Amino acid sequence: MNSIRHHPLRFKLLLNPLHFLSFGFGSGYMPVAPGTFGTLVAIPVFLLLSQFDTGLYAAILVVMFFLGIWVCGYTSHALGVHDHKAIVWDEVVGYMITMLMVPPTFLNICAGFVLFRLFDIWKPWPINLLDKHVHGGLGIMLDDVLAGLFALVILQLILNFVL
Repeated sequence: MNSIRHHPLRFKLLLNPLHFLSFGFGSGYMPVAPGTFGTLVAIPVFLLLSQFDTGLYAAILVVMFFLGIWVCGYTSHALGVHDHKAIVWDEVVGYMITMLMVPPTFLNICAGFVLFRLFDIWKPWPINLLDKHVHGGLGIMLDDVLAGLFALVILQLILNFVL
């Protein structure tokens, strides 16, 4: 089934905490641009975690990544579709990577959002290679992790050498 909105178990899926998490707290249910809405959900998560020191932020990010491999794989298997568009936990983690060591200002949050979405949608090499050839929960997570790393590098270059 291509649309989660028409999935016969759509409400039961949200009651399962693993699906709820992989659907980005429900944001993956948006009928258009669920990845963008998943990234929007990441902003309050970033604002919360930005209060911690870099080491703790990074440690939580590692936990979020490994948790994402498990929950995204679980939901993908339950839906019978690899990387269903409603699975957006990978966008949450990708944005959190983008924002690593970035001061939580309005401009930085917006710049990180735009850069991450650009790389997530565009999928330049080697992101597109991972997207096509790595499957399961790891495959769902890896392309967004790499998009987050690309966006992180560009954002850090802008913050440190342009502004």
